Amino acid sequence: MRILGVDPGLANLGLGAIEARGSEARLLSTELVRTRSRDDDGARLALLYDAVRAAIVVVDAEVLVVEGQFFHRQRDAAMKVGQALGVVRLAAHHAGVPVSSYGPLQVKQALVGTGRADKAQVAYMVRALLGLTSAPPSHHVSDALALALTHWSAHRVTARAASQRL
Repeated sequence: MRILGVDPGLANLGLGAIEARGSEARLLSTELVRTRSRDDDGARLALLYDAVRAAIVVVDAEVLVVEGQFFHRQRDAAMKVGQALGVVRLAAHHAGVPVSSYGPLQVKQALVGTGRADKAQVAYMVRALLGLTSAPPSHHVSDALALALTHWSAHRVTARAASQRL
């Protein structure tokens, strides 16, 4: 299974793709897409759309995974992330790739074993699970890979439960 994780943001969008087979996963690619705040928002969103569409094609993604966002008091951040998330979902739709979503607590629980994990602990587990010699280049990329790994883990649990019902 080829899984593309996306950590959406208008200024920084993290992409991380893995290939998972059985009990092993390997890194396919990573990218940090940066946009300039001085550029028109439409141009910034178009850049993000193009990057996600290209990543879907390059890795031949079977599923795209995004973080379910929750912003209680950060309306400006919510708007920018929401716009980025919209173009990510549109890119996946145009490519015919299904989208799954996991909340931050689900990701931390799946990778670290506790919903109270910090970014360093998540990055460490991403590195360990993928056998990387160093941490991903940014926390946005690390978060994208963590999302992909969470989906792989959830898929394995679901498949195992289905096989036990037979």
